Amino acid sequence: MPLSLTLDEALLHLGTRLQSGRVMLGIAGPPGVGKSTVTAAVLQWAASTGWQAVCIPMDGFHLAQSVLDERGHAAVKGAPHTFDGHGYADLLRRVRNQRENDATIWAPHFERSIENAIAGSIAVTPQDRLVVTEGNYLLLEEDPWPVARSFVDQCWYLDLPDEVRRARLTARHEGFGRSHREAAARANGSDEANARRVEARRSFADVLVETA
Repeated sequence: MPLSLTLDEALLHLGTRLQSGRVMLGIAGPPGVGKSTVTAAVLQWAASTGWQAVCIPMDGFHLAQSVLDERGHAAVKGAPHTFDGHGYADLLRRVRNQRENDATIWAPHFERSIENAIAGSIAVTPQDRLVVTEGNYLLLEEDPWPVARSFVDQCWYLDLPDEVRRARLTARHEGFGRSHREAAARANGSDEANARRVEARRSFADVLVETA
């Protein structure tokens, strides 16, 4: 069973592990639970304690919008099959095996303003002691997600009451220009279906962290 910790407790635990070398930390959870916010807090904590850190977001492995349109998957963008999961796992493998004198590894990030990923925009150097990767699907049991999970030292699952999470998602979609009706439909439709798949794997995390 996973440990249930506050964020501060989880960071103390992480700090102990960092004493021994590079740590690859996974942060998982359903859409709207606060993964990006917690990741930012972890990176800020690392900087304040003297650890060099970087984040590899799973969102950088979204399939191109043109591909989703062509295949009829645009309406369910964000579902597991709308990501290059194999590419994500392969990048984590390369980072896992990166050594002191190896070259920089370049990772993509997702640019919301254009609804597409931008390749080669995040530098992962051998000096990065902490590598955080955040995404919904690190704990799924379908291929290739277990392969991605195998390269992570510890995986946190973020908990948040469903009603708060759905309200956050609705507000997020409104911020992207959708009407309230469209935003609520997305939050309670495809987003909620994805959330249920993620929540079913909650018990396979190493640490449960409650977010506010």
